[in-house]
Amino acid sequence: MKPSQVITAHNGCLHLDVTVEGRSAHAAWHRTGVDALEASVQIMSALYHYRETLEEQCSLYPGVSSPSLVIGTIEGGINTNVVPDRISFSIDRRIIPEESPELVERELRDLIGSLKLQEGIKVSVVQRLLAAPFTSTPLSEELADIFAMEGQKVFGESVAKGAMPLYTDARHYSEAGIPTIMYGAGPRNPLEANGHRADERVPVKLLTEAALVVASSLQKLLGKSH
Repeated sequence: MKPSQVITAHNGCLHLDVTVEGRSAHAAWHRTGVDALEASVQIMSALYHYRETLEEQCSLYPGVSSPSLVIGTIEGGINTNVVPDRISFSIDRRIIPEESPELVERELRDLIGSLKLQEGIKVSVVQRLLAAPFTSTPLSEELADIFAMEGQKVFGESVAKGAMPLYTDARHYSEAGIPTIMYGAGPRNPLEANGHRADERVPVKLLTEAALVVASSLQKLLGKSH
């Protein structure tokens, strides 16, 4: 099991809540209503088609790959025999470091707004979260080099520097001008730790060794500052 790498960059993330409103009707006379679910299917199909185009973009940061999009939740309808008058669903759009978060949001809003939906359908889009990507700087790369070097001493093998497709609070420190990296205990591949799954875990050996890496890196860093 390879030790975790030193992270110098990660994706940003946009969460949008989409609400589609129509008009309810008895299922036996469905044409007297305006089906919000039918319109939602049209919107979601367009979003999934858009997702396929994201693979054409590729980040220069190793480990980030391409932007992604997931429709994470959907709810609506009141009964099987009633035309649904309201559907809501949520979008998770991961933003690679080379993208502009504001332009990504505008792109999605324009896509949804451009669709020709059934008359009587009303669509609203609300931003729930917009997290900017975390990118490296010369000073953060220097800090990462120290951790990678000390990690090699502890683990007896090279410790890589890279990026991750998730997002964290590290971006806030970086935006404030603080040289920022991410490093902790765990395998290099989060899937080996069952990340965000049942029995998420970190081997005790890696926990101990990562603590040694942090301690020796801080010692070297503080010694260098004197």
